[in-house]
Amino acid sequence: MAQVGKPLCDIDILGDIALEDEVLLTPPAEQAGTPIDAQQPQKAAEQHRVKPAERDGNNSRLDPLSSGSHASLATPAVRGLLKGLDIKIEDIRGTGRDGRVLKDDVHKFAATRDSTSQPEAGQLPTRPAIRDDSPQKVTSIALTPIQAQMFKTMTRSLSIPHFLYADEINLSPLASLRAQLKDSTSSPQKLSYLPFIIKAVSLALNDFPLLNARVETVDTPGTPPRLTMRSKHNIGVAMDTSQGLLVPNIKDVANLSIAEISDQLKHLQQLAQVAKLSAVDLTGGTITVSNIGSIGGTYVSPIIVQSEVAILGIGKARVVPAFDETGEVVKRTVGNFSWSADHRVVDGATMARMGERVRQLVEEPGSMLVGLR
Repeated sequence: MAQVGKPLCDIDILGDIALEDEVLLTPPAEQAGTPIDAQQPQKAAEQHRVKPAERDGNNSRLDPLSSGSHASLATPAVRGLLKGLDIKIEDIRGTGRDGRVLKDDVHKFAATRDSTSQPEAGQLPTRPAIRDDSPQKVTSIALTPIQAQMFKTMTRSLSIPHFLYADEINLSPLASLRAQLKDSTSSPQKLSYLPFIIKAVSLALNDFPLLNARVETVDTPGTPPRLTMRSKHNIGVAMDTSQGLLVPNIKDVANLSIAEISDQLKHLQQLAQVAKLSAVDLTGGTITVSNIGSIGGTYVSPIIVQSEVAILGIGKARVVPAFDETGEVVKRTVGNFSWSADHRVVDGATMARMGERVRQLVEEPGSMLVGLR
């Protein structure tokens, strides 16, 4: 059946056959003029079959796949295709007349060769040899006292269902205020972002005292849990020390100025670096602020301490392009605040309102003056 785009027939022309193929087809001189009998074609094929010794000095033989008297014959176009695909004609079983190799035979052979040379789908590459095949060395060591305490605290914290809330804060106004205080001619002060944020959290707790509370649970059956409301804002600050993670707290932040909070913060950091924090410094916290951004990272999912119901994680301050009120592109310093709240007693709306109040105070640092004591 004829198909569109396919040849109707394959015609071999003597002028298109290579010289070495023509020799195979030309009868020897001694047979010229001899009478033709019924067995002459078969005898001629046998007499002109290429002997291994005559064809190859290395005693090579034709591939057993080749069949027919003209199995190694091909047109110049087919030979060019064989050369381009780096295929020997002896490796192909021809389907043409007298076993001649056609283009379709070459394409089928190349497809089969390529499919077998590539790894199957999903097959992993061979793993490189490992030089060191010695057994793994395992050493068991005891937890440090701080690690042991952190293990107990975080294990208890796993029983608290966490509600996460995050927002991006515009720190540019606060950055400008810090620069003004630093360059002040009368009383220059070098303050970080953290004292302002701690004060903003304390001012927001005045409007949302639930976030400063503590959940009291009793193991006695039938006794419902209770909330312990606390009047003082003892805000803990997570610190990375040579001994590990420590969380001392600044006492009664509501009655401290931003400068006093900064002094308290520096004092606790100095004690933490020399392992001189007392039990009073490490206990009594009501809410925690973790400034992970001082090390790096944009977002954090902080873990609530069992004696508290909320914690704030602060990401790294970074400069990004933003649009101002007139639509112009400006540089803006931003940071991400990530909150976690005890979802057993703090609903999502309350946590969102608390986070929004802190954002307003940080983005408008002048408004903190109204609530300062």
